[in-house]
Amino acid sequence: MHFKADIKLEYKTKPQAKVALESLKPDNIDFLDSKINGKTLIFEISGESIRSLLATADDLIFCEMMVEKILNDLE
Repeated sequence: MHFKADIKLEYKTKPQAKVALESLKPDNIDFLDSKINGKTLIFEISGESIRSLLATADDLIFCEMMVEKILNDLE
């Protein structure tokens, strides 16, 4: 069975979305596809098991929380 999920993250500005994308990109090579639509990041995750999909989503969300904290500290 194959599982898919999309995670959408909306930022205050398009430049913040770009910074987040570039910050998260090295950690996500070969695990998911990502793109920017305006000020929203869209991550497309897929996996052969729900466990692997959830693990990837968990890692992504944890890393994004760090990016968000840094962006907020810079304001």
